[in-house]
Amino acid sequence: MKTRIVILGGGFGGLYTALEIERTIARDSDVEVTLVNHDNFFLFTPMLHEVAASDLDMTHIVNPIRKLLKRVQFFQGDVERISLEQKRIEVSHGTDHHHHELEYDHLVIGVGNVTNFYSLPGLEENALTMQSLGDAIFLRNRLIRNLEEADFECTDARKPLMTVVVAGGGFAGVETIAAVNDFLRDAIPFYKNLQEGDLRVVLVHSGGVILPELSEKLGAYAQEKLTERGIEVRLNTRVLAYRNGIVELSDGSSVPAITLVWTAGTAPHPILNTVPCLKDRGRLSANEFMEVPDWPGVWAVGDCASVPDRTTGKPYPPTAQHALRQGRVLARNISAAIRGGVKKPFVFSTLGQLAAIGKRTGVAQIFGLNFSGFVAWWLWRTIYLSKLPRFEKKCRVALDWSLDLLFSKDLVQFTTVRTAAVHHTEETKAMQIGA
Repeated sequence: MKTRIVILGGGFGGLYTALEIERTIARDSDVEVTLVNHDNFFLFTPMLHEVAASDLDMTHIVNPIRKLLKRVQFFQGDVERISLEQKRIEVSHGTDHHHHELEYDHLVIGVGNVTNFYSLPGLEENALTMQSLGDAIFLRNRLIRNLEEADFECTDARKPLMTVVVAGGGFAGVETIAAVNDFLRDAIPFYKNLQEGDLRVVLVHSGGVILPELSEKLGAYAQEKLTERGIEVRLNTRVLAYRNGIVELSDGSSVPAITLVWTAGTAPHPILNTVPCLKDRGRLSANEFMEVPDWPGVWAVGDCASVPDRTTGKPYPPTAQHALRQGRVLARNISAAIRGGVKKPFVFSTLGQLAAIGKRTGVAQIFGLNFSGFVAWWLWRTIYLSKLPRFEKKCRVALDWSLDLLFSKDLVQFTTVRTAAVHHTEETKAMQIGA
């Protein structure tokens, strides 16, 4: 009888678990491995903002999961229900969302997180997010659409179209606003009725310094550079609501804007609320081996897992560099559990963190050393390019970056609306032929 392993989620945690299993026990005939993910690709999220800013082609930062995994089965669909008592997963797929049941002996939960709007009025309905490939493409389309509309609008109607607000001064927010600002300023010369003075780009951050994950010195440097490039940085300020095209702020001011990008909060995937496991702020509590206590054969990995750091006693941060390494260790621990080996605890110290802040400038903290400016930007590109899966995608991204040095950014607005058609009756066609 085969040992069945089911992995939920194709992010860094889930995919790298599957890749390590693919390399090891998936070769054995008595092991069956299935990966379940909503999309049929793995998204390299650190480069997401470059798609939104037209620096990279949208397909170059994604890898088809079926090309990455040869021995692991792939199921494209959604997780509907997790039954730990019966050791079954209910999944759905297809346009009619028909359901299937997957039985397991070992279950890896790596479903990641979702955007948290904190029930603020108007945000869920109107704000844009930056978590998926669709989010990046949608933001890019929105920016181009606003430019096209603003080019023939009067001054009062033009202002909200030419205003972009990004909420959240962490990595996602800072990289997004820097890339968007560069894109818009490079695009404006192609619109005869627009000037750079029409553009307003605002970063709203609840803390006293942006990029709090890095040192205060690097955060101050990043803020200075963003300000030099025309970005308004509003510190110690929160978004309270987004109503009727008005972003309401905690300092009593408001900003009319067609585009609000929300990067200020995440929450564990809602499916975790349905499982009877111990949780830490919504994330699944796991031990140092990434096992979920009281549920043998259940493991947690990535952003949805709270894995303790033995040196600090606190959970490891939900970052990609932790998730992919957790996945590799977890796969080996599952192998040990099946084959009778010794499980190893997950132990890892953050190597460093990097952020691109536009115009070939970045900030980085690596092995305790601070880098800023061009050197940090070069490190950002070099390190992340090396982490991007598959040689083909590395070449495509490197080529995109090289061409970006020679040519201006693309202003094509992608649409998914089907082409209009006219239906003629046979009688109409006969009349047209006769004419």
